[in-house]
Amino acid sequence: MKILALVAGFFLFSCQTQGNESNRTADLAKSKSEVAEIDYQKLDTATFAGGCFWCVEASFEQIRGVVEAVSGYSGGNKSTADYRMVSSGSTTHAEAVQVYYDPAIIDYETLLEIFFTAHDPTQLNRQGPDVGAQYRSEIFYHNESQKQLAEAKMKELEPDFSRPIVTRLSKLDAFYLAEDYHQDYEEKHPNNGYIVNVSRPKIEKVAKKFKDFLKSN
Repeated sequence: MKILALVAGFFLFSCQTQGNESNRTADLAKSKSEVAEIDYQKLDTATFAGGCFWCVEASFEQIRGVVEAVSGYSGGNKSTADYRMVSSGSTTHAEAVQVYYDPAIIDYETLLEIFFTAHDPTQLNRQGPDVGAQYRSEIFYHNESQKQLAEAKMKELEPDFSRPIVTRLSKLDAFYLAEDYHQDYEEKHPNNGYIVNVSRPKIEKVAKKFKDFLKSN
């Protein structure tokens, strides 16, 4: 039993310990090139922080109407951000996910419900094994309508939780795209220990609750 516990402990390491930071500049340029192919004119945008961005990104990627979800950083006090800076705590950025969606297929209110299902909004500055302000729960609204919808949704969902919701609500200032090796991490590394033990249960929870919204249906 002790051996099994040690093995389980090894796999339940933090999102912060993962990834290869080599060639960060080239990776970032590649990611920006891919995102630039999105036709923003036809889409709306939502930005959420709910712990490790691998989990949040994959939770939204499976939803019909979500054209793309990308990992990045928001809410910081510096005019730039990268993984090394954010994970070290030298900025006040949070790991965040920018969701580009077709409002003719899915609305912002449904995205909010998915967000509150994909993580625990009652945990302050942490999600599971990931601890620190960069893993906080935060909604970055793009306009007054999103702000009002988010405020209403938090008030509506508060009774569903045993503890108060601590999700921050802030106007989006900037979103900095994360390095390429963070993008689509769950899809690229399905057998990774963190993905199997931490991310997958959250993704499957969303899939079960929002099965009628899945791209696979």
